[in-house]
Amino acid sequence: MISLDGESDQKISSCPVVPSEFFEDMESSWKGRVKRVHIEEEFSEVEKAAQALSLAVTEDFIPIISRIKATTSPFGGPKGEILYAREHEAVWFKGKRFAPAVWAGTPGEEQIKQLKPAVDSKGRKVGEEWFTTIKLEDALTRYHDAGEKAKAKVLELFRGLSAELQTKVNILVFASMVLVIAKALFAHVSEGRRRKWVFPTLTGFNDSKGVKSSDGANRMKFVGLSPYWFNAAEGSAVQNTVDMQSLFLLTGPNGGGKSSLLRSICASALLGICGLMVPAESALIPNFDSIMLHMKSYDSPADGKSSFQVEMSEIRSLVTGASSRSLVLVDEICRGTETAKGACIAGSIVETLDRIGCLGIVSTHLHGIFDLPLDTSNTVYKAMGTEYVDGRTKPTWRLIDGICRESLAFETAKKEGIPESIIQRAEDLYFSAYAKGVISGKTVNSVGQFSSDRIVNDSDEAHLSSGTTASLHPSTHSTKAVDTVEKKDIENAITMICQKKLIELYKQKNTSEVVSFHCVAIGAREQPPPSTISASCVYVMLRPDKKLYVGVTDDLESRIRSHRSKEGMDNAAFLYFIVPGKSIACLLETLLINQLPIKGFKLTNVSDGKHRNFGTTNLSLESVTVH
Repeated sequence: MISLDGESDQKISSCPVVPSEFFEDMESSWKGRVKRVHIEEEFSEVEKAAQALSLAVTEDFIPIISRIKATTSPFGGPKGEILYAREHEAVWFKGKRFAPAVWAGTPGEEQIKQLKPAVDSKGRKVGEEWFTTIKLEDALTRYHDAGEKAKAKVLELFRGLSAELQTKVNILVFASMVLVIAKALFAHVSEGRRRKWVFPTLTGFNDSKGVKSSDGANRMKFVGLSPYWFNAAEGSAVQNTVDMQSLFLLTGPNGGGKSSLLRSICASALLGICGLMVPAESALIPNFDSIMLHMKSYDSPADGKSSFQVEMSEIRSLVTGASSRSLVLVDEICRGTETAKGACIAGSIVETLDRIGCLGIVSTHLHGIFDLPLDTSNTVYKAMGTEYVDGRTKPTWRLIDGICRESLAFETAKKEGIPESIIQRAEDLYFSAYAKGVISGKTVNSVGQFSSDRIVNDSDEAHLSSGTTASLHPSTHSTKAVDTVEKKDIENAITMICQKKLIELYKQKNTSEVVSFHCVAIGAREQPPPSTISASCVYVMLRPDKKLYVGVTDDLESRIRSHRSKEGMDNAAFLYFIVPGKSIACLLETLLINQLPIKGFKLTNVSDGKHRNFGTTNLSLESVTVH
């Protein structure tokens, strides 16, 4: 249906005494469809008929309305009004018991005498309250006839136009589709500019294997990427920079933004390859042959499948359909089965995607995957960052290098209203199961058991690779400072020395409390967790030359950064433990400096032990549980 907007000479008729809905219903079906010049005669007749109708209503009904308002209405008497009877397409007078008891020749009496009951098209009386006049009925008939003639003329013109354009109907349909698309694109760009979105740069793929392209091929990069459901222009979104040249293995706490990042990347890549704007400050997107996203799975009772079966079915389709030109995004892989085998299946899937060479992200809470000897060459470890604020670990929702082993599970459960007693019991169970250690004479086989909140940082070029346990060893792309056996020997020696001293201190305090001691490893490319901020720590640096350095600090992250900034020390690993207070930390530092050489370890700062003389008496032992 063609509509001519802005034609001022085709406005719907109007009159103050006639309800506007009447003219709207009578004229909207044909006015504005063709230019007035083609039906000038019909237009004029309709206008004249509308004026005649308005005059009839004014002369026959208005005096009656005025009389009623002036006499009976102020005292709650009967009322009268001019209404549009939509069912009968008429304008009539509606009132009840408004005739005077005595006729005295007052204003309005003559018009009341002219009223007659209104009837429908079949001559039946409409009701006891509806009235009309002969003059008004003539005016209505004239108006309806003029409207029908105008409508018939418009239809006649359209039929002639349709016959003339019948041979070009395909062109017209295509043109209308293009118009709809153009309007949608205009709306998209208008909203995108308001939200400060950008058009991406589209690139191809380099078929040369093992050759990194300098023109952006085989690479996807977003600067200032924000979730598409937020308005970055209002500052309500956390923006991330994503530079993807291979597969990412992503970790992060609950509520840390992993799923949101996957959705944002998926939507942006899809918008980009369609030529649309993306929610970022700049974007480089290759021309993917497929984009595959797997989010959380649910069971399907109708198919007789559990949630893990559904997930494996979807992963099968994903793995078999992926190519080196695909974008693969998998959220919380293998979440529906037990952690040990789930981690192994997830690791095998990561290896498969790594061999395919696709771009993508696999996110997981299965931290055991980092203890597996994965055979990967291109996979990069990424994490959603956390920060330590007011004594609590909080997510930053920013993508960083490395591994995040902090789940914030207890904090999330508490935030959602789980009773404090349940949270406390869960923490007790956690520490009893995962924080037992060397106290009982057992050697812990994975330092990861002692630290659930580590963040492992890779440099830009570092890919944690095959056969590497992220929590214990540096990447195979870097020099291994100390092998696994030697590191465990050092850890055992530190534990024995410090444990013995703490037991002595407890005996002086005459307490039977059990002393717990938790020694935590920091690999070659790892950073300490937020819990070490402003905490007194004793640390041991494992240098590449097989020598040790023992120190104490209240800012472990800065101290590690300072050590690694020195030449040849960038791959140094560390062991540390937290103590309650600087005095005990200095005591244990001196003890380690003096005792480790006796056990056969070489130290670079042996002389520091001669300059410190801390006694074992008068020490505050309110809380000497070492974490």
